[in-house]
Amino acid sequence: MPYLKLVVNTEETCNMKTIIQLLTRFVPRKILQPLAQFGSKIISVFYLGNKFYCIVCNRNFRKLLPYGRLKSRENALCPNCLSLERHRLMWYYLKKNTKFFTKKLKVLHFAPEICFVNRFKKLSNLNYITADLESPWAMVKMDIHNIKFPDNKFDVVFCNHVLEHVDNDLKAMSEIYRVLKPNGWAIIQSPQDWNLETTYEDKSITEPLEREKHFGQADHLRMYGRDYGKRLSSVGFIVEENKLVYNLEKKIIIKNCFSANEVIYLCKKL
Repeated sequence: MPYLKLVVNTEETCNMKTIIQLLTRFVPRKILQPLAQFGSKIISVFYLGNKFYCIVCNRNFRKLLPYGRLKSRENALCPNCLSLERHRLMWYYLKKNTKFFTKKLKVLHFAPEICFVNRFKKLSNLNYITADLESPWAMVKMDIHNIKFPDNKFDVVFCNHVLEHVDNDLKAMSEIYRVLKPNGWAIIQSPQDWNLETTYEDKSITEPLEREKHFGQADHLRMYGRDYGKRLSSVGFIVEENKLVYNLEKKIIIKNCFSANEVIYLCKKL
């Protein structure tokens, strides 16, 4: 019986890996996101248990879904709210280290993540605006190179896994800096390769398959290295490379399915 259970679980995991990899690689995000939101409500029922916990939706599961376009990560994607490791760690950070959930704040959120949007909208303390060129959850259709808001408008800006997609990341960073109020702050996360000393980009690489090979995804234009914080600070930010997860107990990291080496880039405007 234990052997049969192992076979079933292995087949289930392999099938989900294949399905998720195909969907994330070949279905446009603006179509995939609403589809995933609907499907997750059905799938999550079959994953209920007590081994893992999603801090974003406050649910317990026997396991989480695998996720990854090229190489799947086990227990990465919450089957209910679709949070990933970085989303759960960011929620944990906001709870532990900020007054985001209680203080009156004007918030601009680029490429709003499905796991956050409705939850942030419900917070009565926030004046919350979402922005993107394609996202179905964007209140404002907007290019991050040219943010349609005046200087010193927002207390908080979120911009996660966006800068690797844009033509001029330094211009986008400068625009985020411009619309932040003095003493405002932003969380700006991007994929990083810790083996790279400096960010790798090559504008001559234009074919999707080549970009996937060099930068990790067909629509990525660069891979950030250990200099990511310096790039952010070059436009004026005071950057705190917060290593909260490095100081957490291993059992907390495992239970919440955090990434053990995720650095949170807190960018302040003085």
